[in-house]
Amino acid sequence: MSLKITKEVTDKTTFFLEGRLDTVTAPEFAEELEKCEENEKELVLDFEKLSYLSSAGLRDLLKAQKMMNKRGGSLKVVHVQEAVMEVLEITGFADLLTIE
Repeated sequence: MSLKITKEVTDKTTFFLEGRLDTVTAPEFAEELEKCEENEKELVLDFEKLSYLSSAGLRDLLKAQKMMNKRGGSLKVVHVQEAVMEVLEITGFADLLTIE
């Protein structure tokens, strides 16, 4: 299965991720993050339809968090599936990220 990324820009930028964020699809996600404008201060990652998260995906989450910290902005992860939340908790990422 692949990864589908939908971007919505309102007063904040939201990425809706559907499928798997793994070694194969992480570069695509990283590329989308790179396209974020410098003035974008609020980034939301909607994981409602994200079924799998690998270490490559975790690395990109860390990059996104660092990017937003550098800008003085915020990163929020919402609607996390149980299997993905388990990965975030086991790796300690649940403590690093704002998850709602």
